[in-house]
Amino acid sequence: MTAVDDRLAELGLTVPTVPAPVAVYVPAVRSGSYVFTSGQLPLSSGELLATGKVGGEVSPEAAYDCARQCALNAIAAVKSLVDLDQVVRVVKATVFVASTPDFTGQPGVANGASELFGAAFGDAAQHARSAVGVPVLPLDAPVEVELVVEVG
Repeated sequence: MTAVDDRLAELGLTVPTVPAPVAVYVPAVRSGSYVFTSGQLPLSSGELLATGKVGGEVSPEAAYDCARQCALNAIAAVKSLVDLDQVVRVVKATVFVASTPDFTGQPGVANGASELFGAAFGDAAQHARSAVGVPVLPLDAPVEVELVVEVG
């Protein structure tokens, strides 16, 4: 167990097995001192937590939970390449939110991911972030998260 695993366990969470890609790509790639994840969907046990658009079929609260699951899956993708205690900084998170044209709460949805990174990595989780509204995501997922971390 790593310190990150321990902090997540305190929240009642465990790092899952990295979800299988839904197309032709790998979950994460290491280049030098950085690990870049592919976009992670809110999959839990192989199923999406929700489908549809935020502001429509999906509430902002449910989308926040989806962003949190995406973040947990991104951590799993990182863990598939390096020990989580090697992460010295969460550099950048990009959160895509499939939303209705009038929904403007993407930053609040993205907080689901950012807050989980903070709980997992502590001070090393202070990161840059983009929260982007998009018309549709793969499999009609409401949220997708990409992550870049620096490793030592």
